Amino acid sequence: MPDTFVQTDHVIKNCRLQTGRAIRFHPKARRHAVRLEICETVAQVLDYASWVRTLTTPKIYDRAEKYLGKRLATAFLDHFGEAIPERLNASHSMLNGASELDPASRRIVEYLSEEHGVAINTVFLNVFEVDGQEWLTTDFLLDQEAVEKRSERKVRAPWSGYYFVNAGLGEHRSWADMKRYGFISAGGGEFYSKRLYQLSAGDEVFVYDKGNGYIGYGIVTAEAFPATEFVTPDGPLFDQPLSEIRMKRLGEPPENAEHVVGIKWQKTVDPAQAKRFKGAFANQNIVCKLRDEATVDFLVEQFGATRPSMG
Repeated sequence: MPDTFVQTDHVIKNCRLQTGRAIRFHPKARRHAVRLEICETVAQVLDYASWVRTLTTPKIYDRAEKYLGKRLATAFLDHFGEAIPERLNASHSMLNGASELDPASRRIVEYLSEEHGVAINTVFLNVFEVDGQEWLTTDFLLDQEAVEKRSERKVRAPWSGYYFVNAGLGEHRSWADMKRYGFISAGGGEFYSKRLYQLSAGDEVFVYDKGNGYIGYGIVTAEAFPATEFVTPDGPLFDQPLSEIRMKRLGEPPENAEHVVGIKWQKTVDPAQAKRFKGAFANQNIVCKLRDEATVDFLVEQFGATRPSMG
């Protein structure tokens, strides 16, 4: 699965032999009802999800701590680098895993998602062998991003007009380079880099440093493209003296390449002076729409931003 999870319940068994199920934490503290199957129906996934919705925050703590053998708050902090939200299971989603889906089940999934905005989808799992190696391929019945957007409209606050961007500082990225040359970046695989392509010229972003807080506010000047093509006022980015030369990812596969978005910084701070407060919005996404009103009000004040017009 593309997102990062902490598994808190039953181990998923080999789907070739028998059905398994698991409950997992998404970084946004939503619960995911996941079922791997060969012959089971979508109805069983719905039935399982009907049980998931009854899980209160205390029940989740109890089940998770028995499974993990340690405090859930500690496990969550260690895994995601963020404090666990006060309220868990505010919403949930359903992902039905199968090698194939009968027409009736397909229609049910499409109807629930497209007509009623239910967070449900099917991922097709297929194993094949090439040169003595086994490969697992995945393909979604519905566009997962569209499924999430439809379900979010039912449960989320209106969009503020700002975007949240995870700086991803560390082995391949330097905040000094981002500030000096005017960009944000992501890489290490298409799953990460393609998230930058959600941004368009003129979009306003608040940049977050995991474990510290918000460190920058800027306006997109150039939409995403490979970092090798990014040109600074002094020439190509990779010809400049970079603080983190591993950004070039020399010797890595092309799909791991860094991609960048041009940014005109309005205000930045060092990570040691990052802006945050208890309960401020943060998650593992590279890019997402910022909706939390308390966080938006705080950032507007701290970075001197002007609320964007929503038309």
